[in-house]
Amino acid sequence: MNDERQHKSLWTVTTPPRDFPSLPGDLEVEVAIIGGGIAGLTAAWLLKRAGKKVAVLEMHRVLSGQTGQTTAHLTELLDTPYTTLLKDFGEKGAHLAASSSRAAIEQIASLVETLAIDCGFTRVPGYRYAETEAELRELLHEVSAARQAGLLATFTKEVPLPFPVKGALRVEDQAVFHPRQYLLALADRIPGDGCHLFENTKVVDIHDGTPCRVVTEGGTVTAQAVVEATTTPLNRVAMHTKLYPYRTYSVAAPLEGPLEPGQYYDSRDPYHYIRTQQVDGVPYVIVGGEDHKVGSEEDTTSCFAALEAYTRDRFPVRRITHRWSGQVIEPADGLPYIGRNVGSRHVYVATGFSGTGMTFGTLAGMVVSDLILGNENPYAALYDAGRVKPKAGARDFIQENAEVAFRFVADRLSKPDGHHLADVAPGEGKILEVDGRKVAVYREEDGTPHAVSPVCTHLGCHVHWNNAERSWDCPCHGGRFSPTGRVLNGPAVKDLPSRKLPVK
Repeated sequence: MNDERQHKSLWTVTTPPRDFPSLPGDLEVEVAIIGGGIAGLTAAWLLKRAGKKVAVLEMHRVLSGQTGQTTAHLTELLDTPYTTLLKDFGEKGAHLAASSSRAAIEQIASLVETLAIDCGFTRVPGYRYAETEAELRELLHEVSAARQAGLLATFTKEVPLPFPVKGALRVEDQAVFHPRQYLLALADRIPGDGCHLFENTKVVDIHDGTPCRVVTEGGTVTAQAVVEATTTPLNRVAMHTKLYPYRTYSVAAPLEGPLEPGQYYDSRDPYHYIRTQQVDGVPYVIVGGEDHKVGSEEDTTSCFAALEAYTRDRFPVRRITHRWSGQVIEPADGLPYIGRNVGSRHVYVATGFSGTGMTFGTLAGMVVSDLILGNENPYAALYDAGRVKPKAGARDFIQENAEVAFRFVADRLSKPDGHHLADVAPGEGKILEVDGRKVAVYREEDGTPHAVSPVCTHLGCHVHWNNAERSWDCPCHGGRFSPTGRVLNGPAVKDLPSRKLPVK
């Protein structure tokens, strides 16, 4: 694999970047949107189309966050099985989850057509397949539940994969596309008519009020409403108890043999997700999986190795050309949180999209824009950010938050990886104990060291080194930092403070 394509998604490499300015100073608009991914850009476009003056504020570059790291399935097959949704949300809730996903897919289809966006949007069938008898028994229950929720779902043994399976749930009329081509077309249409799109503009604080104030490093934006379209909301402690951050891995490879266009999901736990896409005339297979809790896997390069082996073993490919990873936020009860934030009057959140971020991100833009515009939205109540479902996901809620509490204490008591700079190899990061306190140390390939505090600036957990992505990752709430301590992923908004190393 070419070095420049290491850990860059197929979407990023095959689409040239845009250049939008950073916020030059104070600004007044009607709606401030934090985050330049699919949820933020969809909301911005829908609000602008309705006549609102909006400003999108992106911490890094537009589409450089989790939207740029997607595998871009547009699907009604959600991470939470319909058997579970029927039990936890009832038949009406499961039906709304299915119909809202369909509405999101059709929203994208409509914009692709009306704006004439060339993004490879293609309708395809989706398959969730079983490879063992145990998986098959569970799958048959899911077929029944999916049909009860309103999906065009059938059971079939005719699955167009190059390896044998026991059978599959087939659902019609799903879709694939090039997400970056689609979303850059929206981004290009946002500036103008009193609307703005700013890159390299980090938000450091939000004040709810009349008006709201969004404080950035470059100025303050005042607005009647604020949308937090970030992977996780900024410094919202109560919300974070219901959000669980995971890393997921993806690879792409040119197909050297036939594979019918479609979406495919195995029934493992964690599962693998597969789909096809034609990019620049080349047919690719894209495979994702090997998910784990952020900061819990020491050797993250092994996740890529396992995924590459899985891909080579099962599909007609000779070389892996792209590999990348992303952040998946799992919600406590199985569905995203979209709507007015808890305790807020004018601040809205969109988070917890699980593994279907393109579908739910689009839906979030639709729901939030309707709420701000005062339009009735049939899905708003289901995804209400303040909802409490005591039974749904209770075991996960207890387990995940107990793990956070454990990590908060255990990482402080754990032994350091070393005591001397010589213990850190070039290109590596380790936690050292220096003069009685822990320091996160990274050495560049040329040997230049960088030392920062290992204490996450969100809620004080200790970061862990991610050797595949070369980042410091927080296992508590998913904050990620560059080797030199710069914020890569929220919920943290402050960089890791620098630390001095003794001169030896």
